[in-house]
Amino acid sequence: MTTPAPVPPTTAVTGPPVRFRDLLASEWIKLRSLRSSPWTMALTVLFVIGSSAVATLADSTARSGPAEFLPFDAYPPAGYWTLVLVAGSVGALTVVSEYSSGLIRTTTVAVPARGSVVLAKAAVTAALWTAVGTVISTGSFLVSQAILSERHAGVPLTHPGVLRALVASALLAPVCALIGLGLGVLLRHSAATLVTTVFTLLMLPPMFSESARWSADINHAMVSAAWKRLVQTWEPDPGSLGYPATVPGSWIVYALWPLITVALAVLVIRRRDV
Repeated sequence: MTTPAPVPPTTAVTGPPVRFRDLLASEWIKLRSLRSSPWTMALTVLFVIGSSAVATLADSTARSGPAEFLPFDAYPPAGYWTLVLVAGSVGALTVVSEYSSGLIRTTTVAVPARGSVVLAKAAVTAALWTAVGTVISTGSFLVSQAILSERHAGVPLTHPGVLRALVASALLAPVCALIGLGLGVLLRHSAATLVTTVFTLLMLPPMFSESARWSADINHAMVSAAWKRLVQTWEPDPGSLGYPATVPGSWIVYALWPLITVALAVLVIRRRDV
């Protein structure tokens, strides 16, 4: 009776560890390969800048000389609520589209470090929408001031309040996109994520006024309310009955919303199946 020869132990074949810059490149390829992304962003840029031109033309008839910088000329709410809607929705679709197609399973098999995947998505989304937001914010200001300059009512970039409004409007896009991305990881369902994103960014803030302290505090904690305060160039009347937001508090809101949503997304995706 013969005994089989022992089988030599096999060693698992492992590839080199995935570097974070490789994840960034992968996420950039995914985003760039979507045909709808360039068109969506281009149309958003044209619409928001166009709304600034329309708002300025409507207001320029009443201005015939040098005046204070009026942010609703360069940054009309109608145009920027559209930017909030598009940036938040596209940020959410960056994630939920992979869940609906099943691509997320392939991604997590190739890269077991799920938290790194979310961070790479967040980094690419933030960089892209910061560029888009900067183009929109700068274009809105230049177009509005070009129109007002014909009536000698334009202001330079160094005018008080202009730079803050410019930066706040540019950062509004990446902030909303990251919030949408974080909600997409948490909810994983297209309809639920889009509805929650729109409700949180656009529909919830008007429900709370500044007449009562508790209501004002909730309102000031919303991104859209923070943006309105940051582009506002005048100080609230201290004798008013309302409770206005502060500029430092509004910057904190800008920072905390994307940080909290992305941090929750990283924690959740590490602890559940995809």
